[in-house]
Amino acid sequence: MNQTLNDQLLEADIASLQTAMEAGELTSEECVRWYLERIERFNPKLRAVLELNPEAIAIARTLDAERRQHGARGRLHGIPILLKDNIDTGDGMHTSAGSVALAEHFAPQDSAVAEQLRAAGAVLLGKANMTEWANFMSGTMWSGYSSRGGLTLNPYGPGELFVGGSSSGSGSAVAANLCTAAIGTETSGSIISPSSQNGIVGIKPTIGLVSRRGIIPITHSQDSAGPMTRTVRDAAILLGAMTASDPEDSAMKNDQRIAYADYTIFLDASGLKGARIGIPRHYYQGLDAARAEIIERAITLCAEQGAIIIDPVSLPCENAKWDWDVMRFEFKKGLNDYLAKAGNGAYVRTLDELIAYNEANRDIALKYGQSTLIWSNETSGTLTEPEYVESLRLNREVAREQGIDHAMREYKLDALLFLGNEDGLDISARAGYPAITVPGGYAETGIIAEGGYTTKGPQGITFVGTAYSEPTLFRLAYAYEQASKCRRAPIDPV
Repeated sequence: MNQTLNDQLLEADIASLQTAMEAGELTSEECVRWYLERIERFNPKLRAVLELNPEAIAIARTLDAERRQHGARGRLHGIPILLKDNIDTGDGMHTSAGSVALAEHFAPQDSAVAEQLRAAGAVLLGKANMTEWANFMSGTMWSGYSSRGGLTLNPYGPGELFVGGSSSGSGSAVAANLCTAAIGTETSGSIISPSSQNGIVGIKPTIGLVSRRGIIPITHSQDSAGPMTRTVRDAAILLGAMTASDPEDSAMKNDQRIAYADYTIFLDASGLKGARIGIPRHYYQGLDAARAEIIERAITLCAEQGAIIIDPVSLPCENAKWDWDVMRFEFKKGLNDYLAKAGNGAYVRTLDELIAYNEANRDIALKYGQSTLIWSNETSGTLTEPEYVESLRLNREVAREQGIDHAMREYKLDALLFLGNEDGLDISARAGYPAITVPGGYAETGIIAEGGYTTKGPQGITFVGTAYSEPTLFRLAYAYEQASKCRRAPIDPV
């Protein structure tokens, strides 16, 4: 590998790449080739990248010519980005949600997210591996596993450390410098979890901020795409390129929607000064000693940076009895709608057919079974069942009015503070509200968790806010990042 390029590109952020390209010191083609070489070297072990864009080099070359002739389109011009494998691209890449049943599927057109990133000048480098069907296939499936791509590993401790899910490949690839940045998707924790576990930044936006069109769904009430990057500034740049209004997405038809094309204007290294940060102690109870120490250090750092710490804060919904019926009912309806419009190469067109295909090909498709798919398929697919209506009401009213919004009003907070993707983050997901996680430290010890993984490794510090509070969350996360400097690159996996 070219050592000069290696020194220039390892841990490079978007701004430094743009500066080098504008100065003629680097081309997008050279950047893409460098990432492709790293993927060739390290991906056989990590299995973070599922598929490469066969046109990536040609696209980069075209964008280089455009820069010379007309100048850059903006901050993302020529920047290599990976997309999670449930995000449609109308090109030579497949979109499969990690399933062998869609391994040959070509989406008929770009998703709204891919469309916007292309327009901004990004190079769509490839598709990232993911937990199959966004971990809505089986209750025993390991995070990061897909029948199409195998098990994604955490570059900080391949085979030992939890990789997080379901945007596992996106998290692993960004951490290991296999791309400049990636796009993940989240229903509940699927951006925040792998970002936290892989020592990177991840933001799950408010539902309705980023279009869901062209993304294989779990639940339209909670699904959102979002950036996964090595810095808060890069996440702000990426999110700004993804917020164009889409008339085909009903969640965007909201009078309360607040969207920006540039979130970097909210980045402030002094942004914690005077901020009111709530400490929901109830959700810290299950932490082992090493992780508890990390969140306590984070609280202390916020205070040292001038934040007003409200400790503890109590949420009326802390002991609420949650169910998973919104996901169960909406998955069947959403997947059937998606598959009905799928492009060439889709072996299945309904959830019924998917279950039958998996059973007929169980040697390759059913390593962990499909109990969750069968559970969802027991519903009507019409979203008319009383259980669904009540579960949706519970999510929206309790998670909001007895949860996050209550805390914000009662304690006059700017944000709640959590460790990584611990218990309380599901409340944010059910409410449809935003969360951002930034590297918060490395737990040197841990306990053995489900799947044989240990809880030690990178840990994120997560700020949670109310609807469309992304500007505030970026301000807080950036100030925390600049004061803590916790991001450290993993040793290259060999």
